[in-house]
Amino acid sequence: MADYDPGNIFAKILRGEIPSHRVYEDDAVIAFMDVMPQGKGHTLVVPKAQSRNLLDADTATLGPLFIGVQKLAQAVKKAFGADGVTILQFNEPASGQTVYHLHVHVIPRFEGVPLKPHSGQMEKPEVLAENAGKIRAALAG
Repeated sequence: MADYDPGNIFAKILRGEIPSHRVYEDDAVIAFMDVMPQGKGHTLVVPKAQSRNLLDADTATLGPLFIGVQKLAQAVKKAFGADGVTILQFNEPASGQTVYHLHVHVIPRFEGVPLKPHSGQMEKPEVLAENAGKIRAALAG
């Protein structure tokens, strides 16, 4: 397994070097909008601790990460009136991992609406900002 690269895009987001539409942050994780969403409200939950993926993560990272995932799953379901939530996590290239910092996808789901393909097409910033606001409002209660 390759070493962790502190130059990956999520590490840069964590350091504030690249802007993101953040919706949540605590001592262990941040959550922000996926700029190439597969569905409305597609959010990423990222631990602050360095690890390429689940396979090399310190076990102390996993509990707080999945507490954050649960919190965000509840919020996106509420924010978008979703019928369900898909949680995805990829490990290594053969699985589809493209960013080598552990992260979990949280995607609101709606009956009869398939996920969009991960096309590489970026969403409009104003749409991401609007969706982020809805999630922050749901988190606030």
